[in-house]
Amino acid sequence: MLAPVTIIGSVLVAVLLVTLLHRAIQRIGRRSDLFATLAAHAHKPALTVAVLAAVRTSLAWTVEASWLPAVQHAIGIALILAGAWLLAALLVVLEDAMLSRIRVDVSDNRHARRVHTQVTLVRRVTVVIVGVLAAAAVLMTFPAVRVVGTSLLASAGVIGAIAALAAQSLLGNVFAGIQIAFSDALRLDDVLVVEDRWGRVEDITLTYVVVQLWDDRRLILPTSYFLTKPFENWTRTQSALLGTVELDVDWTVPVEDLRQELRRALEGNDLWDGRVCVVQVTGAVESFVRVRALVSAVDAGRLWDLRCLVREHLVNWLRDHHAGALPQVRVRELPRTANREAPSLPEQGSDNRVFGESLDGQERVQAFSGPDQR
Repeated sequence: MLAPVTIIGSVLVAVLLVTLLHRAIQRIGRRSDLFATLAAHAHKPALTVAVLAAVRTSLAWTVEASWLPAVQHAIGIALILAGAWLLAALLVVLEDAMLSRIRVDVSDNRHARRVHTQVTLVRRVTVVIVGVLAAAAVLMTFPAVRVVGTSLLASAGVIGAIAALAAQSLLGNVFAGIQIAFSDALRLDDVLVVEDRWGRVEDITLTYVVVQLWDDRRLILPTSYFLTKPFENWTRTQSALLGTVELDVDWTVPVEDLRQELRRALEGNDLWDGRVCVVQVTGAVESFVRVRALVSAVDAGRLWDLRCLVREHLVNWLRDHHAGALPQVRVRELPRTANREAPSLPEQGSDNRVFGESLDGQERVQAFSGPDQR
């Protein structure tokens, strides 16, 4: 009769102490984000550890029976797992406290996003390590496992080599995730062009990276992909970007008027950051002239909308004010003659030959054909 009363009393005392401590931490958490996070994450694991410890201690003091070692063993395993849960929760609280001091809702948040990426991956690594250590501690509570573990130490190198070979892809992705976190090549919220798709880094884990595409689809890639294949990072050094709008127009296009119209369109647009406004002719071959308008914006999202608006505005302006500058295909009919003269061959020594009779032409002939063997 004494044993159940002692067990129930010890459990109630443990619950009361944890509850009082939780209430005190909650009160402090009204003024401190650290204690508020601690109260939210550590209450349940701490309560579980306290209850299990109270039960184990009271059983050891009040009960003497043949079944006691098995029950104590089971409670010990549960206590190890609960302790690992509590330790992981405390690590998460510390990492959240670090992240709360770094703001990402600012215009230039490259450093903040870098720290968030590193802390997020470190959190996952620490949780995995705590879980592995807890599993190892549970296994070592079994005497048979300890004997087997001692006998396997001699062949640990062979087992490690076999395990590394079997998990080569997984370990490669894990090490790639750690390298990405600390090399600053990729961060959370970076804007990328990967696999010909434009998107934002939504999550980085130890084994894969989630890219949120512009149409809200998710592209999931292994972390090793970003160490072995090229990709575009539009926010590697800053979020401000340049964008192009290209038009194929007729040779009669008034380039200077087009340049002035682009300036007028951008000056009244809040998407433009005021840095770059350029119109250049980048191609003039065959039937069309290629005109490129170069504009700038503070980030990739605004730049996309700005490019679409500029393209629409310039197309409407050309159609309304310079319809003759729209793309045209000219067809000229040759006059019909009874006896069309054959084209005359160019005279020797004229300026239409690169490999010709001039001194420079002879040097080119020898350079590309070799010396005369006559």
